[in-house]
Amino acid sequence: MREIVAGRPDGADKGLMMRQARVDYEVRDEVARLTLNQPHKLNAMSFDMWSALPQLVARAVADDSVRAIAVEGAGEKAFCSGADISQFGEKRSSEEAVAAYEEAVRAGLAALSECEKPTLALIRGICFGGGLALAASCDLRLVCEDARFSIPAAKLGLGYAFNNLDFLVRRIGLGAAADIFYSARQFDAHEALRLGISSQVWTETNFNAEAEAYLARLAANAPLTLRALAISFRELAKPEAERNRARADAAVAACFASEDYQEGRRAFAEKRAPNFKGR
Repeated sequence: MREIVAGRPDGADKGLMMRQARVDYEVRDEVARLTLNQPHKLNAMSFDMWSALPQLVARAVADDSVRAIAVEGAGEKAFCSGADISQFGEKRSSEEAVAAYEEAVRAGLAALSECEKPTLALIRGICFGGGLALAASCDLRLVCEDARFSIPAAKLGLGYAFNNLDFLVRRIGLGAAADIFYSARQFDAHEALRLGISSQVWTETNFNAEAEAYLARLAANAPLTLRALAISFRELAKPEAERNRARADAAVAACFASEDYQEGRRAFAEKRAPNFKGR
């Protein structure tokens, strides 16, 4: 069942609900699906949507039935067009308001980039500004051939927060990031693949089926191994002096002590698919 988690007013009529900025949460086929749902604004992120992300990611991490987290946009026109600029007059009207807004964005991105399960962005159509930062905070980006990318901050006179910039620089390097930010230009899915932003690119016809098949392959793997890998990747993303090697080593040790490790070995010997339980 899909739940509307962010932005539902009590007693709202159906017409209002259809236009209410929100994030939907659904667990399907062992994957938690977080859907950015403001399609009439190309899934632009409202303050409440940014604020909802940490609790949704924490919910998915705590759910033993969830093996991965996928973020996608409602409809087929956009993954996310960035922050909802219509809120800036209210939400960024003072120094304190700007700080609160930037903290909500930082916490939302960090929830995905630091969680202990694999995270994936499923990208169709527009992926601009904060939407690209959101996608970059995930481990993998599965991209439809119709996707378009841009960071238009320089065209809008916006200051781009250092922490948010850091996500993209870490993904593609300083030179490529400088080009994207300074020029504020648009680029397509194939250039995104060349730059290392896209993990996979599929045609519009095949995208849904290929993305679901990829998620199914990932979710079929051992949950404790996926967790250990996610933890190790989080630590490797930090400067060497700040890495918690003991945390990663403990997660790896938990794999070898698990029932799933015994099941994996048996399944390999018996030439069958393993039935992992996450314990």
